[in-house]
Amino acid sequence: MFSVSVRNLRDLGLSDIRLSQLDELVSRLLPTSGPEEPPTVASPWRTSHVSGDSFFHNKHGELKSDPNFVSRGFKTLRKPRRMESELNLEATNQLAFFFFLSQGLLQREKGPEAQSLDQLLTQKNLPDNQQEAFKTGFTEGFMRSQAYTQRTQDSLRRTRVILLVLLLLGIYGLSRTPFLSVRFRTTSGLDSAVDPVQMKNVTFDHVKGVEEAKNELQEVVEFLKNPQKFTVLGGKLPKGILLVGPPGTGKTLLARAVAGEADVPFYYASGSEFDEMFVGVGASRIRNLFKEAKANAPCVIFIDELDSVGGKRIESPMHPYSRQTINQLLAEMDGFKPNEGVIVVGATNFAEALDNALVRPGRFDMQVTVPRPDVKGRTEILNWYLSKIKVDTAVEAEIIARGTVGFSGAELENLVNQAALKAAVDEKEMVTMKDLEFAKDKILMGPERRSVEIDKKNKTITAYHESGHAIVAYFTKDAMPINKATIMPRGPTLGHVSMLPENDRWSETRAQLLAQMDVSMGGRVAEELIFGDDNITTGASSDFDGATKIAKMMVTRFGMSDKLGVMTYGDVTKQSPETQAAIEREVRVLLKDSYERAKNLLKTYSKEHKTLADALLQYETLDAKEIKLVR
Repeated sequence: MFSVSVRNLRDLGLSDIRLSQLDELVSRLLPTSGPEEPPTVASPWRTSHVSGDSFFHNKHGELKSDPNFVSRGFKTLRKPRRMESELNLEATNQLAFFFFLSQGLLQREKGPEAQSLDQLLTQKNLPDNQQEAFKTGFTEGFMRSQAYTQRTQDSLRRTRVILLVLLLLGIYGLSRTPFLSVRFRTTSGLDSAVDPVQMKNVTFDHVKGVEEAKNELQEVVEFLKNPQKFTVLGGKLPKGILLVGPPGTGKTLLARAVAGEADVPFYYASGSEFDEMFVGVGASRIRNLFKEAKANAPCVIFIDELDSVGGKRIESPMHPYSRQTINQLLAEMDGFKPNEGVIVVGATNFAEALDNALVRPGRFDMQVTVPRPDVKGRTEILNWYLSKIKVDTAVEAEIIARGTVGFSGAELENLVNQAALKAAVDEKEMVTMKDLEFAKDKILMGPERRSVEIDKKNKTITAYHESGHAIVAYFTKDAMPINKATIMPRGPTLGHVSMLPENDRWSETRAQLLAQMDVSMGGRVAEELIFGDDNITTGASSDFDGATKIAKMMVTRFGMSDKLGVMTYGDVTKQSPETQAAIEREVRVLLKDSYERAKNLLKTYSKEHKTLADALLQYETLDAKEIKLVR
């Protein structure tokens, strides 16, 4: 037979049964085939027996005496009589289930093991009429245990997946937390070799609009090509060149051109690559970079956004080891170890943010300014980018260049690209002058608002307002030439008149400043003359802002006031009340005189004013040639 440990019997509530009586228990679970004696109970309620010797006896009672009732420790209702076959099957199933637990799940003592169900039946010596019931119960118990095991495994698998997801979310949350994210930052490339980049396809011919910077860097190319030419007299090669200028002016392109012209290895690095919170990581990368560069000298090291690594050294609890990186850079550029043949080119938009020890002679010996291009440079840049697209032969790059004062090379490239996209949308075969003008206006003032519905009255006021600017500009001697007038809403404005300077103005005369004020006053004066004082609009607010700013600059900075003289006033609010009142009176006089000049001019040319306004209402947009024809 089989044996079961006491601990596992306790789990099943069978601890009171002696191991030797397990066979007797099995035989008691199987019903006998003797004659039944019907119970004689007068009431449906039956008083429970006295508590038995074990929990099993209390739960199941004596099956031999009364199989139709279950005795419990409390009063129970009579259960209906069940068929003997059902009782036999249930008892046999219970026997098989307990037997399966004892064989598979419970700890067993070593003994003969059955290799098949037939051997198990042989060991049990079951009668033939009970073997089929035993097999059925055994199978049911086995299937139940398999289902229970499968549910347990599925639950454990789901639990593992949930815990893994929670763990990954926790790690991600920690990596996004300040002061903890440093633990998950990678240090790949710390000791990896730095490979140079060959720039043979980039030369100074690709750089347009910065001739002075190109000329200075041409000397660096000569240093790299023929260093003996300069060292024969005892001179030393420069150690560093600092390129300073606003964004988009071509600093990176100039550095590439230097390496391309000299045909030497070019090492590129960004300042942020050396910025690490790990102790010594940034300094180690600086050492690796210069070690590789010295092994391949002569060569060029280009560090873009130098202010990221070479900023002023300050105490910072957020970045306590930032000094190590810049200290290593200072030592590599000009320390005890020789650094011959390696030229460092740095680029930055904020030269004032660099550490003083970095920009001294001996480290960055040359500082090359890369300014925004002038009208000649803008023309060259536009021609360079226009040569890469299909352009109409009537396109004049100089006219676009005159109207893009302050544009950088990158902004001019964007302008040409926007014009090409506009031509493609309109299904044109080539880019025309109108496409370039459209792109320029879109960049300067925003996209057109064709969906805006403006009533006839407001449209008429806008036409007279803009024609007033145009008439004053056209008949004022020192005003800039008109490029275009339009009443098409664009950005925050309902219309505008664009002026086109003949050349870049490095300084402006008093007459030119007054002319700008007169043109600004032309819009409000036109509204007053045509529609009356009660119908003037708020459209002249930006015009007044510009005129007032010019008048204040003339009085407080340019010394163009007869009463206040040639004296500057940095902060007007810090001046005495009398001085502030005098400044305000002078500004008012300048604005009033400008307003009167614009009014007299529009009264004199009222016919031309009306004709131009009608043309704007009809065509919406007029260029300089069409405005001249209107007269």
